[in-house]
Amino acid sequence: MEDHWTVGRVAELAGVSVRTLHHYDEIRLVRPSARTVAGYRAYSAGDVERLREVLAYRRLGFGLREVAELVGDPSTDAIAHLRRLRGLLLERRDRADAMVAAIDRELEARAKGLTVTPEEQLEMLGARLYDAIGGAYTATRRTEPRIAAQIWDALGDAQTVLNVGAGTGSYEPADRDVIAVEPSAVMRGQRPPGSAPCVAAAAESLPFEDHSFDVAMAVSTVHHWGDPIAGLREMRRVAHRVVVLTFDTDEPGWQDRFWLTRDYLPEFAAVLAEFPSLAGMADAIGARAEPVPIPWDCADGLFEAYWRRPAAYLEDHVRRAMSVWTRVGPKAEQRAVRSLSDDLDSGRWAERNSDLADLDAADLGLRLLIA
Repeated sequence: MEDHWTVGRVAELAGVSVRTLHHYDEIRLVRPSARTVAGYRAYSAGDVERLREVLAYRRLGFGLREVAELVGDPSTDAIAHLRRLRGLLLERRDRADAMVAAIDRELEARAKGLTVTPEEQLEMLGARLYDAIGGAYTATRRTEPRIAAQIWDALGDAQTVLNVGAGTGSYEPADRDVIAVEPSAVMRGQRPPGSAPCVAAAAESLPFEDHSFDVAMAVSTVHHWGDPIAGLREMRRVAHRVVVLTFDTDEPGWQDRFWLTRDYLPEFAAVLAEFPSLAGMADAIGARAEPVPIPWDCADGLFEAYWRRPAAYLEDHVRRAMSVWTRVGPKAEQRAVRSLSDDLDSGRWAERNSDLADLDAADLGLRLLIA
């Protein structure tokens, strides 16, 4: 067909799935203007231009309803959309630059021994924790297939899924109907085109009716919630079942399970000092717990991921995607990195942790709560 592109070709060029394009057609967001002889969708240049605008707004974190209003504005042409998108991207860049400058100021103040109050910290950053660390997530925080398989197995036959504290969308099952909830604009903005619709909300106050979903899931996020127990109970309220990947601090001596916290970062214990017990979280939703082993080559750069690859913790971009380092502060971080570097160079780390060399996976406290 002259001057038209097939749905498969458009999906390939745009980096989205055919299923996403079908969905956009069904909700009248991007409707192909023609059909091939065989009846398949075919996109004109104008259709592709509209799709480009939709995907650009989605990449910036706008919800589908907001995108529909933006691209459906009859007073806005392609040039106006490009100018708007350019302005939004510049705003995001400026915000990132301002946050880097704010962090540099705080590092300088701490280096001089000055006390930085909570009020000053919030004033400097003007953002939640994920807004400060979220920019690094796409580089190292990817779905680990073996952990994903365990999570998805726990979802059972659920068709409607609520992903609470969804971040950039790791571990969202592609074969279910998913709605995501994420309070951070930075994290929402990094969700890839075609990912599940994402609602700006907190776990403690989910904007859904009772039992709206077959299952509610939460992956490596509960420790960031203001009130974890309240958030878990909200998940139980809006869904028939609950699946949560979290951390076990009930086991005596849990701080010593992982060499990084045992030998280099004792401050980690204080980070989780007020975190609810695993038993308390399980009781809140009537859950059972099962261990989640971390593979030695884990693709998801969570805090414990590099237990057999210690040199990774010397890389700044790796640490930036782990909230622990932000929580313990730059002084503890610099000391831990320096000590680890020295021990790697001298061979002390290898001698002290020789038992890890032949392990394919390790139990370092990750637990899956299934209710």
